[in-house]
Amino acid sequence: MDICVVALGKIGLPLAVQFASMGHRVVGADVNAAVVDLVNRGEEPFPGEAHLGEKLREAVDAGLLTATTDTADAVSRSEAVVLVVPLFVDAESKPDFGWMDAATRDVARGLKPGTLVSYETTLPVGTTRTRWAPMLEEGSGLTVGTDFHLVFSPERVLTGRVFADLRRYPKLVGGVDDASTLRGVEFYEATLTFDDRDDLPRANGVWDLGSAEAAELAKLAETTYRDVNIGLANQFARYADTIDVDINLVIDACNSQPYSHIHRPGIAVGGHCIPVYPRLYLWNDPEATVVRAAREANAGMPHYSVDLLAAAHGDLAGAAVLVLGAAYRGGVKETAFSGVFPLVEELRARGATPYVSDPMYTEQELEALGLPPHRGEEVVAAVIQADHEEYRTLAPSDLPGVGVLVDGRRVTDAAAWAGHRRVVIGG
Repeated sequence: MDICVVALGKIGLPLAVQFASMGHRVVGADVNAAVVDLVNRGEEPFPGEAHLGEKLREAVDAGLLTATTDTADAVSRSEAVVLVVPLFVDAESKPDFGWMDAATRDVARGLKPGTLVSYETTLPVGTTRTRWAPMLEEGSGLTVGTDFHLVFSPERVLTGRVFADLRRYPKLVGGVDDASTLRGVEFYEATLTFDDRDDLPRANGVWDLGSAEAAELAKLAETTYRDVNIGLANQFARYADTIDVDINLVIDACNSQPYSHIHRPGIAVGGHCIPVYPRLYLWNDPEATVVRAAREANAGMPHYSVDLLAAAHGDLAGAAVLVLGAAYRGGVKETAFSGVFPLVEELRARGATPYVSDPMYTEQELEALGLPPHRGEEVVAAVIQADHEEYRTLAPSDLPGVGVLVDGRRVTDAAAWAGHRRVVIGG
């Protein structure tokens, strides 16, 4: 099969490599010429994705994967097109379709009869049918359902472990008509393999959800659930702080019963998914008060963490504070919606002088992100923002002069900090 993958980012490139590993001929299309050049040389354009480097080289060396900046041409030579183009959303929950619109118009220019088009980028419900279908028809002169097939099949993977997640989780597919859905199911069955799982209501594999809208809602619902659950955990943790109770002990107790699945509280919710997709849901369903309240609760956690620091340290005016971790989560070199940004902003608002360090980022990279790098300046307090593995062994001797540590991820060893002021969220 000839396949085009549009956008060779942290999801799109591993997907392209996966398809090629199944023996298909894949062309990756991207607007970034530097990324295209690296892929054509068999060099991964970003670090941190398990097994991507070797799998990419194998696919390129085998002649099964190439890259181009000419999306329309790549589409014209393909039987299936998969789009994983970024979609952004503003603070008012309004999606910005700019990049996806441009990519869709490029796809339409190269679209030929018989092609399957699959969108994997998370979308508001109804977008595949009401936005992409008319745009593809207008730009190609073809009719969806008659001349070409159109499905939504959300990506459900985490960066850093994409290949494992592709095998682990069922692939959800829903089309704008029955024929499209069937074609989408057949496509993914030919390009993916799945782990055996006995914990699912049906066999792991490609799951037909019946419609594009059902598949769109499934992705929004599963991610919004996580945001709401974390928001609830954060509310529990903030109350536990007022009654001197360890919320982790409480959550462990609750989750010993099979109907309770409380997540863990933390200093921030970051990444491309959890802070963003609830806003897309709210765009569809603005009356979803539970979703809105959870999003507000989670967005307020960096501010609350600085409250904890101020309560333990005292007035922060003039205090030099080290924020440990720029990444939104441990082990991933990515700062999308990371808690580091509101943390630094809040510290400055309190009159503190913030510094940032992260084992995955150079001083120059931190500066490029607008973050003040720590170059050995004396600090009096520290806040752990990302749960990097390196912080698990952090001890007071590693932070001379620090009188208070706010461990926003509960990653440090409490015993190692005995006799020192270590503050955690929720007791």
